[in-house]
Amino acid sequence: MKRLVAVLTGLLLTAGCSSPAAAPAAAATGALSFTGKTLDGTAFDAAGMAGRPALLWFWAPWCATCAAQAGSVTNLHDEYGDRLGIVGVAGMGSNADMHEFVTDMAVGAIPNLDDQAGLLWQRFGITEQSTFVLVDKAGRVVTTGYLDDLQLTAKVKALVG
Repeated sequence: MKRLVAVLTGLLLTAGCSSPAAAPAAAATGALSFTGKTLDGTAFDAAGMAGRPALLWFWAPWCATCAAQAGSVTNLHDEYGDRLGIVGVAGMGSNADMHEFVTDMAVGAIPNLDDQAGLLWQRFGITEQSTFVLVDKAGRVVTTGYLDDLQLTAKVKALVG
């Protein structure tokens, strides 16, 4: 049964279908207790962001909405980078396409993880791009979903204080 659920989840991720009612699995545990690899293959441990709010940005390299949000994510990094952990989690594309997106959208100042396998997307219950996950200082997921630029900025300001 677990294998069937994993296969169906993978199909949903590949198809880009969404399920707004899906609860993030990471909410019950420490949201920042995960590891990954950056686009360049460097090990990344989210525990390094523990103790401060965090923004996880789930994006795909072919996503026009994600491209439009890149400037806002960069602006948040520039303004709150010392008080807010930010990481991009790329999926649904090749590593080469992910690199091209990061270069074209100028989001290389933040770590971007290569999640082609969809493991982090699955862990957080992400079923479509572009999705933001906001985590409070205690490591609890407080927001998951699509946010426009104004909503994202307001929620980050409230979270950072």
